[in-house]
Amino acid sequence: MGEAQGRSNTSRIVVAGAGSIGCFVGGLLARGGHDVTLLLRAGTAEEITQNGLTLTDFGDLDVALAPDRFAMSVDPACLADADIVLVTVKSGATEEMAAQIVEHAPEDAVVVSLQNGVANAALLRELLLGWDVRAGMVPFNVVWVGGGRFHRGTSGDILIERGLEHVGRQLNVPDLTVHEHAELAAVQWGKLLINLNNALNALSGLPLQAQLGDRRWRRLMAAQMEEALMVLRVADVAFQNPVAKVPMGMVPRILRLRTWAFRLVAKTMLSIDPNARSSMWEDLEKGRGTEIDELQGKIVRLARQANVAAPINAGISELIRDVETLGGGSPKLTAQEVQARLRAFEAPADG
Repeated sequence: MGEAQGRSNTSRIVVAGAGSIGCFVGGLLARGGHDVTLLLRAGTAEEITQNGLTLTDFGDLDVALAPDRFAMSVDPACLADADIVLVTVKSGATEEMAAQIVEHAPEDAVVVSLQNGVANAALLRELLLGWDVRAGMVPFNVVWVGGGRFHRGTSGDILIERGLEHVGRQLNVPDLTVHEHAELAAVQWGKLLINLNNALNALSGLPLQAQLGDRRWRRLMAAQMEEALMVLRVADVAFQNPVAKVPMGMVPRILRLRTWAFRLVAKTMLSIDPNARSSMWEDLEKGRGTEIDELQGKIVRLARQANVAAPINAGISELIRDVETLGGGSPKLTAQEVQARLRAFEAPADG
C-alpha cells in the first residue's frame, strides 16, 4: 500500500476517545483538510456543539473551528469508514477501544496509538491481530480549558512508528508536525521518564513553568528520574530523549543546576506556556482516574522484576493513589512536604 499505491493525501480519520489530546490533534487535522470524526463522550460532544472547537497554544496559535468542520459521534459505528484510527483513550480503556475497532473498523485501517505509557501499542497489536498498528509519541501536553477550548502548553513534534504507509506524512499539517521513527520503543521510554514529573506537578498544583523554576522541585524530579534510569539500565531497557538531543542521563544533572543556569539550558530544549500543567493535574482536578500505573507504576513493576528497589517512584505512586481516593483535586503540596512523606518509604529526596 502507501501513497504511491493510491491512498489519498487526505484521509478519513477517526480519533478514538477524543479528550484533550484527541480534540486538539483532531481539530488541527480537520483544519488541514482531512475528513475527521471525533469519537467522544456525550458531554464533550455537547460542549463542542455549543461552543465550537478552539485550539490555542504557548505561541500564537488561535484557531476557532465551527462544529461543521468535522464530525462527532458517541457511537463507535463511526469507525466503519476510517482509513486511520488515532487511539487517544487513557491506558485503562485500551482493551475496550480495541474491541470496538475489531467490531466496527475496516481491517485495512491503520491504527495509531497516541497514548501515554509504553505498553498500549503492544496491547493493541495483541488484540488486533493482522492489523497495521503503530506506536506513537505525543511530546506536548494539552489542557482542556472548558467551553470547547483546548490549549497546548508545551512544544514538540509527534513521532509515530515507521511502517509500509507514509502515515506520518499524511498527518503532517500546519501547526502539527508528525515524523516517522524506526525505533519508537526507546523514544517512548524516554517520554515515560519525562512524564514521571506529571505526578509531581499534580501534587504541587503549580503551573509547570513555576514548578520547574523551583530548585527544590527539580531536585525531587532529578532523584526520581535517576532512580528510574537505574531501573531501566538494570533491566536492559533502551531509552532516548524524545524532545532534545541531550542524553537522558544528563537530564538529572541539568535539573539540579542553579535556577538561572537551568533556565538558560532549558529554553533551548523546550517551550512551556506559563499556565501549562500536567495531564495528571487535570485528571485530579476533574476527579478522573490517573495514569500513575503506566508511569511510576511501570517503573516499580520493572524494578521488582529486576530485583532492585525503586522507593521514590513507589512513594510517589502511593501519594497519587491517596489523592485519587480522597478526591478534591490537587493537594497543592510543597516539595518539602512531598519529601517528608517519601521518608516513610526510606527514599532520599536528592539522590
